Amino acid sequence: MENYRLFDLLHHLKDYPLREDALAGKENGIWRKYSTQEYIDTVNYLSYAFLDLGVNAGDKIGILSGNRPEWNFVDYACLQTGTINTPLYPTLSDHDLKYVMAEAEIQYFFVATEEQYHKVKACSEGHEVKEIFSFNPIKGVRSLRDLVAIGKNKPQGEKLEEIKAKIKPDDLATLIYTSGTTGHPKGVMLSHRNFISNVIGTRHLCPFECHWKALSFLPLNHVYERMLSYLYISHGVAVYYAESLETIAANLKEVKPQLFVTVPRLLEKVYEKIVSAGAQLNGVKKALFFWALNLGLRFEQHGANGWWYEAQLKLANKLIFSKWRDALGGNIVAIVSGGSALQPRLARVFISARIKILEGYGLTETSPVIAVNNFDDANIKIGTVGPVIDNVQVKLAEDGEIYVKGPSVMLGYYKHPELTAEAIDKEGWFHTGDIGIFEEGRFLKITDRKKEMFKTSGGKYITPQSIENKLKESRFIEQAMVIGENEKFPAAFIVPAFAFIKQWCERKKIEVTTVEEINCNERIRARIMEEVEVANKDLAPYEKIKKIELLPAEWTVNGGELTPKLSLRRKVILSENKVLYDKIYEPKDRY
Repeated sequence: MENYRLFDLLHHLKDYPLREDALAGKENGIWRKYSTQEYIDTVNYLSYAFLDLGVNAGDKIGILSGNRPEWNFVDYACLQTGTINTPLYPTLSDHDLKYVMAEAEIQYFFVATEEQYHKVKACSEGHEVKEIFSFNPIKGVRSLRDLVAIGKNKPQGEKLEEIKAKIKPDDLATLIYTSGTTGHPKGVMLSHRNFISNVIGTRHLCPFECHWKALSFLPLNHVYERMLSYLYISHGVAVYYAESLETIAANLKEVKPQLFVTVPRLLEKVYEKIVSAGAQLNGVKKALFFWALNLGLRFEQHGANGWWYEAQLKLANKLIFSKWRDALGGNIVAIVSGGSALQPRLARVFISARIKILEGYGLTETSPVIAVNNFDDANIKIGTVGPVIDNVQVKLAEDGEIYVKGPSVMLGYYKHPELTAEAIDKEGWFHTGDIGIFEEGRFLKITDRKKEMFKTSGGKYITPQSIENKLKESRFIEQAMVIGENEKFPAAFIVPAFAFIKQWCERKKIEVTTVEEINCNERIRARIMEEVEVANKDLAPYEKIKKIELLPAEWTVNGGELTPKLSLRRKVILSENKVLYDKIYEPKDRY
């Protein structure tokens, strides 16, 4: 496999038992399944159509769409014709879309909806976009189905094989534009070898079986889900695409997958829904639920809590946690978490419920996985991102920054050699910008983002992410951002968990109906501050949160406060809340 090109994974699907559901997506409420043969044939027909259009190796083809089987068809057709798939987030701003169009010189686009079509059409004025194709029917617009029909009628198998033969493992496979938290998007150049090496390095992640199914809902235009899709196909695992983030619970019950990947924010929401449902129970059922939950929250690995705890946990799994597993479809073997730090308590409670959470770490520039907890209990350590994968090297700089070297490190930033030189030193080490430590000599733990660390006016370094994760362990706190650069003390903007707080208010007979009333209620504010003090107990005196301000709305990607991978855009949040910032740091509280 080391010398595979990515499209070789598709054609080696035939090495596994043929499936009727190699790929599936919902159409008009019904699962549309593509067999192994139909999957391969559709990609080949689309490739012939590309050749008929006159598309040349190196040309850029953009995709602006949510996850669906057609996304894969375009991806593999690009890969085996030497064209460069340049996927973009549907939520990308017009400004950034125009920037990427110009820099990447995208010639063709695929979109899913009429709204996306008009967005791309408007932004393409003045650029060399030759045609925009659609996945869904749009009047006057050629569809992917039309292209497949062209390819079916004009097969060019011999020419396609000639092109495939010329594609080398180190050739550019895709351009992935990272949004980042500041500045213009950067085009990360990833080769076939970059991805294949990461597939090889993570093949032992789970005891994969070719009859497995995976549910996919994280965006395919992000490197995380993209690489996992290649990992799935390398094992013959079927991929079902969830209809939306809102339908994940229903889709899990329908598909009954063995595996899915997620980000901590979504896992937090799953946990919150489970706990909220438990809170609605009465009597013995409610008591049993919270007995089991509290057991899970105290979970320690390798039987460290002793035989009596393990005996209770076995009973809790039979009575309570089995229902959690049923809610996830009943067949879950593992859930992979990445993109940002996972709260250790979530890992504890899910693992105690026999739902393995495999937390990992990586970046777009490393294709992406650098380290990951894998299925073997000896290779899982809660609170870390696991051991470094076999074909990657990691070293820590003097300041703790994580440096990475290996075949998964990117080719560079597209058209920006100066940025590439800043990121990859002369010895080939990629500087991640993340700060970390090794626990037990082999489990990597991310402690913060180098650029997000700040100093107080007293000269003490604050690592905001670790504090924010402690704050978010509270059921009262939905989101948090630690502030205080060059100030006397750290403080925090907090988005309350409004749904939970309303339930709490009902139990405490506190009359509030609006968000504004919640945020202004002194009893609620005092209760949230109690939760802050719980987090403060584990912090050094200079790290403790002294003041908070409550915000009225959750931070979102569409609102501009979060990046597409749900990282905080700190400058945006600070700018939006300057009045509250000044309220916290009144003149008497400065310096």
